[in-house]
Amino acid sequence: MIAVLGLIVGVVVGLVVRPVVPTVVEPYLPIAVVAALDAVFGGLRAMLDGIFDDKVFVVSFLSNVVVAALIVFLGDKLGVGAQLSTGVVVVLGIRIFSNAAAIRRHVFRA
Repeated sequence: MIAVLGLIVGVVVGLVVRPVVPTVVEPYLPIAVVAALDAVFGGLRAMLDGIFDDKVFVVSFLSNVVVAALIVFLGDKLGVGAQLSTGVVVVLGIRIFSNAAAIRRHVFRA
C-alpha cells in the first residue's frame, strides 16, 4: 500500500512541478527508464516466486540504471551510441518479456 501511495504522490508531484530534464542527460533517460522497468519486473517476478529481497531489488534497480546509462555513454564517446542503445534496449526488452511471461504464468497458472 505504501508503494502505491508513493507512486500516486510521485505522479502528482511530477505533473505539478513539471521538472526539466537537462539536455546533457536526455539521450540516457529512455535507456534508464527501460533498465528501471527491467528491475521492477524482475522484482515482481521474485516476489511471486517467494524469493524477493528488498536489498537485492534496490541494488539491482540502481546498478541496472547506471550500467545501461554507462554503456550508452561509452557508445556515444566511441561513435556507436545508436547501436549500443539499440543493443541495450533489445537485451533489456528480452529480460522484461521473459519476466512478464513468468509473471503471467504465476498469475493465470498458464
